[in-house]
Amino acid sequence: MNRNEAVLRELNLYPLWARRNQPVPVAAEKFLAVRPEPVERHAVSADVVRQVHHERPDERTAGNNIHVAPSTATSTSQVDNLDWPELKQQVRDCTACKLRAGCTQTVFGVGDESADWLFVGEGPGADEDVKGEPFVGQAGKLLDNMLLAIKLKRGENVYIANVVKCRPPGNRNPDADEIAICLPYLKRQIELIKPKLIVALGKTASSALLGIGAPLGSLRGKLHDFNGIPLVVTYHPAYLLRSPSEKAKAWQDLCFATEAIQKL
Repeated sequence: MNRNEAVLRELNLYPLWARRNQPVPVAAEKFLAVRPEPVERHAVSADVVRQVHHERPDERTAGNNIHVAPSTATSTSQVDNLDWPELKQQVRDCTACKLRAGCTQTVFGVGDESADWLFVGEGPGADEDVKGEPFVGQAGKLLDNMLLAIKLKRGENVYIANVVKCRPPGNRNPDADEIAICLPYLKRQIELIKPKLIVALGKTASSALLGIGAPLGSLRGKLHDFNGIPLVVTYHPAYLLRSPSEKAKAWQDLCFATEAIQKL
């Protein structure tokens, strides 16, 4: 078994499917016999890409639309002029919410700080809390294989971050006030990276960035907008580990994202 086949088997993407009359990506030689939804609904037109770049999001549903009392949220003005070292230090020293008291350390993010691709997850888990890096456990291994399947690699034109920088106790979902406090840090990371495309991994990330609580399934297969940056929604790798039959849909989302970024 070659490396490409091993990666696709890890993703449960076996055997091969491809869009009609289009060449098969080398990295996608085989995939799981779980038939995905028709790929035609995922086609990305150049007009849609241009629209995402030129139309600003409605202020009522912008990426920072997480409502908490003003006194509890980190002020955007506190971070909007920080460069990388200053931002990292402020995150490291942050005690603005209750999550910091229960974690080992903050988990800032990792990767190419001028990457075209930005992947955003929910928050650190137990392994990430110990190592100080996002996606280093089993979900991280799966994410690395997902990247490899579309010819990407952690740290090379890819940045990985989370909505919240501290591990929620018991790996629970972060509360709305915790997300609101941490979101300005992520927004500043996005401003500094200037990615061509954001991939939101899971409902927490998509809800925080898009400011809407729609079901994840209804957000897939569409090109969304985060402050002028195209955004694609897919499943969180931890969910895929629990629901491997959904990996074929995640592969579909990755193909859609790849097609989108090629048109930018």
